[in-house]
Amino acid sequence: MDWDNARVFLAIHRIGTLRGAAEQLQIDQATVGRRLSAMEKALDARLFLRTPAGYVATPAGELAVSAAERMEQGAEQLVRQTQGIDERLCGTVKVASTDTSARYFLIPAMQKLHAEHPAIRVVLNTAKQYANMTRREADLAVRSQRPTSPDLISRHLARQELGMYASKAYLKAHGEPEPGSGMRGHDVVIYQRTVVQHSNTAICGESFCNARVAMEVMSGLMMIEAIRAGLGIGELPLHLGDQEPQLKRIWPQRSEPYDMWLVLHGDLNRTARVRAVADAIIAAYQPS
Repeated sequence: MDWDNARVFLAIHRIGTLRGAAEQLQIDQATVGRRLSAMEKALDARLFLRTPAGYVATPAGELAVSAAERMEQGAEQLVRQTQGIDERLCGTVKVASTDTSARYFLIPAMQKLHAEHPAIRVVLNTAKQYANMTRREADLAVRSQRPTSPDLISRHLARQELGMYASKAYLKAHGEPEPGSGMRGHDVVIYQRTVVQHSNTAICGESFCNARVAMEVMSGLMMIEAIRAGLGIGELPLHLGDQEPQLKRIWPQRSEPYDMWLVLHGDLNRTARVRAVADAIIAAYQPS
């Protein structure tokens, strides 16, 4: 099985369309079609059925998926292990994080890194979905969840805390909520269910069952903007909320701790450019 054809086949299988596969692989759609035809001709089997919902694997296609994924794993391992002995302080490093971590920690860290190692190019991904590090969607990631995969190395960056915040204008108009009232008579801003790892029925352990949900957001930066605009009470990391002069922390005795982790694949641990980026991120999380 030809690897170039196999990786196109896997992209079609995962995305469901020729166009989507072409965009992911950064090749034209006609090439995707030719690669698929070549693979089907080589295997003498039809691998997909074309349906209104997209391309669906046939029984032969399902068998091909397992073989193609084994090829993919071998190719990716070869790339990681080869890069793992690279001692050059140049090249590309892909970093994944949330937008708030990027704004308040990673951007300042990368500013210092660039001054010292200008030949290192950082590709920053702040998408909501976790990047797949085995498939090299990221070389490094900053996460609030410690990974369980034995292939990944994690370094504890910091223990941080969440607190309850509202704009001063909101509190002037509505006052503070009563503890144990379920935020009765108040508006709240919460994260969408697809974003949070924990229950989104409470803010810092306080139920908001009697509150009006004014807005659901997808990112930390949008949470800050919504609270600053006076849309309601929300949950923010203390190091972010305390920097906002328009906001006031509610119930300072109430907080929720969480940990931040730096994650990288074990095969890249000795790559010079990856280590340089990792060290810059670690330094950014150290107390000043």
